[in-house]
Amino acid sequence: MADGHRHLLQPFSIPNPLSVQYGGSNNPVANGFFLNSLLSHFAADPTTASKPDAQGQNTRGMYGQNHQQGHNSRLNGAPGRQAMPMLYSFQQQQPGHPHQPHGQHHQVIQQDHPGHGGGSSMIGHSVFSSGVLSNTSPFSGGNMQNGHSSTTRGGQAQQINEHWAEQLRLHKEAERANTTMMEQHQPNYFARLKASENRGIGGAPLPAGNSTLTADGEDDRRRPWSVEKSNVRQEWHQMDLSGQGLRILSPPLFSYTFLKELYIASNRLTYLPAEIGKLRNLQHLEASNNLLSELPPEIGMCTNLKTLLLFENQIHELPFELGSLYRLETLGINGNPLNPALKEEIVERGTKSLINTLLEQAPVPLPPAPRKPIVVQEDVSQNLERVKLLTWNILCDKYATTTLYGYTPTGALSWEYRKDRIIQEIRERDADILCLQEIATDVFRDFFSPELAQDDYKGIQWPRPKAKTMSEKDAQAVDGCAVFYKASKWILLDKQLLDYANIAINRPDMKNQHDIFNRVMPKDNIGVICFFESRQTGARIIVANTHLAWEPTLADVKLVQTAILMEHLTKLAEKYARWQPLKDKRMIQVPSSMTEDGVEPRPDLPDPAPSQEYRNNTDIPLLVCGDYNSTYDSSVYELLSMGRVSPNHSDFNKYQYGNFTRDGIEHPFSMRSAYVHLNGTPDELPFTNYVPGFAEVIDYIWYSTNTMEVVELLGPPDQQHLKRVPGFPNYHFPADHIQISAEFVIKARKDKKMLTEPDFGSGSNDRRN
Repeated sequence: MADGHRHLLQPFSIPNPLSVQYGGSNNPVANGFFLNSLLSHFAADPTTASKPDAQGQNTRGMYGQNHQQGHNSRLNGAPGRQAMPMLYSFQQQQPGHPHQPHGQHHQVIQQDHPGHGGGSSMIGHSVFSSGVLSNTSPFSGGNMQNGHSSTTRGGQAQQINEHWAEQLRLHKEAERANTTMMEQHQPNYFARLKASENRGIGGAPLPAGNSTLTADGEDDRRRPWSVEKSNVRQEWHQMDLSGQGLRILSPPLFSYTFLKELYIASNRLTYLPAEIGKLRNLQHLEASNNLLSELPPEIGMCTNLKTLLLFENQIHELPFELGSLYRLETLGINGNPLNPALKEEIVERGTKSLINTLLEQAPVPLPPAPRKPIVVQEDVSQNLERVKLLTWNILCDKYATTTLYGYTPTGALSWEYRKDRIIQEIRERDADILCLQEIATDVFRDFFSPELAQDDYKGIQWPRPKAKTMSEKDAQAVDGCAVFYKASKWILLDKQLLDYANIAINRPDMKNQHDIFNRVMPKDNIGVICFFESRQTGARIIVANTHLAWEPTLADVKLVQTAILMEHLTKLAEKYARWQPLKDKRMIQVPSSMTEDGVEPRPDLPDPAPSQEYRNNTDIPLLVCGDYNSTYDSSVYELLSMGRVSPNHSDFNKYQYGNFTRDGIEHPFSMRSAYVHLNGTPDELPFTNYVPGFAEVIDYIWYSTNTMEVVELLGPPDQQHLKRVPGFPNYHFPADHIQISAEFVIKARKDKKMLTEPDFGSGSNDRRN
């Protein structure tokens, strides 16, 4: 902005930062230059914000364009500062790197450069994570003046490696940009240049609707993104507040959570607010030539950062939380009085090595506050049968890679650590029935079954169907779904596997349709259905556990899988309603743990009640749970909660699935998600799957409202703890999903009848497992 016009913008309050309009534009953020200048004044030091300040100007030089002295005249064909730089065509950069410097304008620098401001200060703040206190830094060595590393060692010259050469080049570029703004008073035209892109001129294309790639070209595997939401275009995503004389950053800045690039260089900032962690989409942060003495631990929440430039500040230590920035490619730290050990790490091995060192050497943070049980209904009769169920996607070991979970220390990501934490949490919850997803066959057999047998659990497991196509050894590592139950309380009457793809391609109404073979058949997701009877009361209950497809582009497939699940539940419930009672439940062996003398004592159990009779399929209590990879606004949620989905639902997306797309999908059960009781309360569940960029409820416990009532729910995780946790798993949350648990009571039946004649001639051979 020309100096003569700075007085037109006075600092003022903006109730809603997105409601600003300029020049009659209907798009409140179309004019990037105006918005950036506005926020510069709004965030500036109140004692200087309204004064014309020639040093408050900026230049494009620090952002990778030709920033040699007098470059404005080269762009406009006139002397610098005589005209606003015109918008001109430039080569579109790759997504995620819109400001990569043009190498032809720079020479690779072979030596360090003296610092400009904070280089001589010896401020040394050690930042430790999550309240863990320590008297020593994990890195050895004393202070280093001005952040300079010598190019000699032992009197011999050392060759500068590629990592450090790039560091020095970027440092020199930042110096030139700072000089151009602060000494040559060049106008700030970065926002003007970007205004065209912010209005969509030359902007990056939207991701294709049938692609699971992000804008950065990275495969977000196992992330059930909403395609509709991800394709809503944000019209601007850069902000430049450089060279404005800012002393503090105003809170409204951090409401722009969509920002991908933030430039706050050449100001007078002494700290970055903790709210910086809200900018979870940030990819480029330029904060060079300020007075920063430390970084907030919350910077570790910005896991999308690829470039973090901090040249010429007063930073001595780096917070361990910086180790969460697993995508960071460039950490510009030269010109700081950095801890020598940190300096040596980045000089010799580069940014990636330094970030990994911070990640792996970080102390284990203090644990969060325990998740509290939330009472939904009080004064429940003690005579009613209680059922406590827990469901959890435990993250199969083969998926727990550093590529997908680079923000997790390898110690917390290892299966040896995670399996013990998982068992510990299961024991703490002490549920009657456990529904686990992503549990491998060998893990079920060799670890969970013997471990949980000590707690009175007996279980079943089925792997995904692809195990049938593998060798016996390889098939053992295939994950699937498992159900464990307290054997002293429940008798397993029946168990069924649902292979969704196989069922779909063999349906008469679908077997000749291409969409079934092209979309449903390649997904080997499964469901497991169990039928239990209570030893004590004779009440019977159906429990279903499933894990649906994860891909965001397969909303139709998830709906078809759910439809098949509910269709089979309807048929099986009709069958189970006709099953005869058990003659003598005393004859069914009750497993128990071994005593020291090797004798298995029979638990002291009350006399079992006769089996209960059920008139129809909706009369039997029903629990349906698992990982649905579907949010509240999905057709899967609509089908389970409303009992019907129309044949023209948008999630079908013109694909053809026989009767489902001709007549719609229905089920006869009156069902509700157990956790809806917490919606709108302070205890509302914020997510069940928590990773960088995705935090949504996609796991559910559904129950039949005519036969059961919710008594108690497991509350949400500690919100304070999450302010510095970019995603799961970590040392205190051993999977990327959290477990959810609900306790129910089976409603009293007015027309309760008992059957007297046993008949074991019908039904499954697994009735007494």
